[in-house]
Amino acid sequence: MNRIIIFIFIVCFTISLKAQIQIARVQYDGGGDWYNDPEVIPNFADYLSKNLPINIIKREKIVKLSDYEIFQYPFLYLTGHGNISVNDFEVSNLRKYLLSGGFLYIDDDYGLDKSVRQLINRVFPEKHLVELPASHRIFSCYYKFPNGLPKIHEHDENRPQLFAIFDDYGRLMILYTFESNISDGWADAETHNDPPEVRETALKFGLNIFYYLFVESD
Repeated sequence: MNRIIIFIFIVCFTISLKAQIQIARVQYDGGGDWYNDPEVIPNFADYLSKNLPINIIKREKIVKLSDYEIFQYPFLYLTGHGNISVNDFEVSNLRKYLLSGGFLYIDDDYGLDKSVRQLINRVFPEKHLVELPASHRIFSCYYKFPNGLPKIHEHDENRPQLFAIFDDYGRLMILYTFESNISDGWADAETHNDPPEVRETALKFGLNIFYYLFVESD
């Protein structure tokens, strides 16, 4: 039964790719600034539309994890600094969404790591974050990143890490970038004063995420 549900969900998303797709940003409680850099999704969507044959809406949709409408969006994006607070229903709804074929991308914008790990542990207590090595296909499916995850902002000067949660069939459900801050590189040039090559690197890796999810794994 689970395979049938996942198949139906993925078929719906594939149809959406041929029609229109929209990335949704997760709004959460707890004090973390879930809303920061509101231009990142429009900029990222614009980049995707210029480099992939997709029809993507170039504005973000804001959703809460308690909303049933999250099932309409194949790509959820969560970021911020500080704390994430979710209730039991939000945890349950997110779990159902992910097991039904949905995807959540989390980008630690610094200070979010503890909350992220607590959230994932509540959603999937039976699973563990797995660090993806530079040999994983996500680093070479479109653009090549032979050294693994690029580092966009320094933070604590630790190495950047890419973590994942897969379902029982090997499908990617959650991707978590830590000590990298990929999505900051999707912001307007004047927001963080990143040089063009840094922003281009961030956008290219974002495209790899999207390509791996919706083309490579199709």
